[in-house]
Amino acid sequence: MRKIGVIFGGRSGEHEISLMSATAVLNAIDQSKYIPVPIALDRDGEWYVFSGDFSEIENRTWKRTATQFSVDKLKYAIDFAFPVIHGTQGEDGVLQGLLEILDIPYAGCGVLASSLCMDKAMTKEVLARNGIPTCKYKLVRTEDLNRNMPGIVREIDREFVGPVFVKPANAGSSLGVSKVDDIMDMGKALALAGSFDRRILVEEAITGREVETAIIGNNDPLVTSVGEITKGSAFEFYDYEAKYTDSSGTRLDIPANLSDETIDRIRDIAKRAYMACDCAGFARVDFFIESGTGDLLINEINTIPGLTKYSLFPLLWEAEGIEFKDLIEKIIEYGDERYNDKNSRQTLRRR
Repeated sequence: MRKIGVIFGGRSGEHEISLMSATAVLNAIDQSKYIPVPIALDRDGEWYVFSGDFSEIENRTWKRTATQFSVDKLKYAIDFAFPVIHGTQGEDGVLQGLLEILDIPYAGCGVLASSLCMDKAMTKEVLARNGIPTCKYKLVRTEDLNRNMPGIVREIDREFVGPVFVKPANAGSSLGVSKVDDIMDMGKALALAGSFDRRILVEEAITGREVETAIIGNNDPLVTSVGEITKGSAFEFYDYEAKYTDSSGTRLDIPANLSDETIDRIRDIAKRAYMACDCAGFARVDFFIESGTGDLLINEINTIPGLTKYSLFPLLWEAEGIEFKDLIEKIIEYGDERYNDKNSRQTLRRR
């Protein structure tokens, strides 16, 4: 049987969420067809193979029964990789590049799409070029902040009316994100975002509803209906705690209370964005519906969305009648399809 390596952990600020997602994926793999192999990266970037009970992963005790190994042995340890490292060095194309070098087929987006969608500013550039709506933004570099913080704050004050969000260009799960209502708080927000990345995105704050849709597939992707997030009253926005804690009070409505016409528009835009960014395998596309205008604006594309019990991606597919174990099977099949397509093209070129 094929060995499916579920790669989790890593140096990202989303380390704990990766453990939760990995546990869910490992438990969902059909063990009559595959051998699940947990492959861990600790916070220092050291590689391990884990052989204990899968529950130890989510409980953060996996290292007690893990064996360290060299990454050059990965090719012989697994036949297929299923990356569930969210954020940096997992969702940004770095891990995908390693798997390409080692010639290991893998689940999800390739190097380009992973890197592109991780970078919120570059995603917006590609979306705008393809006529796909997104909100107004400004890119700031941390080195410029060090030279002229007051001048940059003045520029932001001139260019934006009303509240803005300040976030790292490359980060996930709302880490390092601040909502700024008063320009006097801008410096603190920029410094926080700059502690996560050398490039900072300042975006207009959209007043409206937050909705998401999930996509699987390669050349002809499938798109779910739409789910809506209503944050708990204790939260200013849908941040890290609101996403992944029982006590957040956040509500997920599937399907969202929207007209069929609006749902169809969201699904169409999501599919166009997925294709424009060269996504493959699976992703989640997040939208705002602006109050007053009803305009649909893409917030971001997540190429390794959360796969935890709190996560909207598997819940959206469950609402479509696809159970989590079948969803994981399909994602593996799409990874094989992409790998085989690439190899067949290389074979043709060599003839």
